[in-house]
Amino acid sequence: MSWEDNVRKVVPYVAGEQPKNQDIIKLNTNENPYPPAPRVAAVIKGFDYDILRRYPDQNVSALVSALAGHHGLDREQVFVGVGSDDVLAMSFLTCFNSGKPILFPDITYSFYDVWADLYRIPYENQPLDENFCIRKEDYIRDNGGIILANPNAPTGVASERSVYEEIIRANPDSVVIIDEAYVDFGGESCVPLIGKYDNLLVMQTFSKSRSMAGLRIGYAMGSKKLIKYLSDVKFSFNSYTMSNLAIAAGVASVEDEAYFAETTAKVVATRERTKRELARLGFVFPDSKTNFIFAAHRAVPGQELFEALRANGIYVRHWNKPRIENYLRISVGTDEEMDKVLAFLEDYLKNKE
Repeated sequence: MSWEDNVRKVVPYVAGEQPKNQDIIKLNTNENPYPPAPRVAAVIKGFDYDILRRYPDQNVSALVSALAGHHGLDREQVFVGVGSDDVLAMSFLTCFNSGKPILFPDITYSFYDVWADLYRIPYENQPLDENFCIRKEDYIRDNGGIILANPNAPTGVASERSVYEEIIRANPDSVVIIDEAYVDFGGESCVPLIGKYDNLLVMQTFSKSRSMAGLRIGYAMGSKKLIKYLSDVKFSFNSYTMSNLAIAAGVASVEDEAYFAETTAKVVATRERTKRELARLGFVFPDSKTNFIFAAHRAVPGQELFEALRANGIYVRHWNKPRIENYLRISVGTDEEMDKVLAFLEDYLKNKE
């Protein structure tokens, strides 16, 4: 018997590479290519660092109020945490305790099974169809909870709100979590369903559409009862999760709606142009509603393209897993960055002929 026998062991989530070399085109972690809103910059530049000697507001009141107003909810329907990963992990711990398997797709955000393993939650993967879409009937069955990303990652596929409503309605005895990390780029949010279903929890983040991955702000929205349970677990874990700076910058971002709309539209426009060019070069991909494109070439293996791109200072994401081994997840950068990526791919593919 060893002390190691009593240690919890898990296989951790592997995040996208964060290279020290900045002289690259970094399209591997779905970061926004544009800076945070001007109001965020103003808050950071004028921030009174003396405040940092005091604990922050444990209720994150200013940011909760801003988000509640933005989404048309009551303050008691919003929960804020340190990035959506923190909020999702807390939600797994709070909501999935029946002992029955929770359900999520076989191709989705690869942190879901890590959290399930960490908290000893049984789970079953439901296969996406041949078009990388969920099949709602797979989630209308006995379960201990459901977690679905809409739009999904890494595929970029979005389903209509009505599909998720059928799943939520059919599972009144389970919490259904909809992870909307990418919803601002073209998905249909389930936030309007919160008033109808008290078992629904919707996640969003500042990391993608609000260009604030480095400040770690994520949040959940749901019924007052569900948010209360989530908050109770959070306060049993860590009372002070959000820094004073993150709270102030988060409020400023929510208030700068015009900039948010402008930069999100720019990403979408670049994505659509890139999709057309990739198709011209022989790539196939599901219709992305995110800030990335999940693309496979008709003739050249994904691993080969991944290595060629990386060798030339272009970082994208690749998973050597069944069904998706030939796909690359390419984040949408600026127009200039995407032009360089497309030019490289065109030259590389011509040389293969």
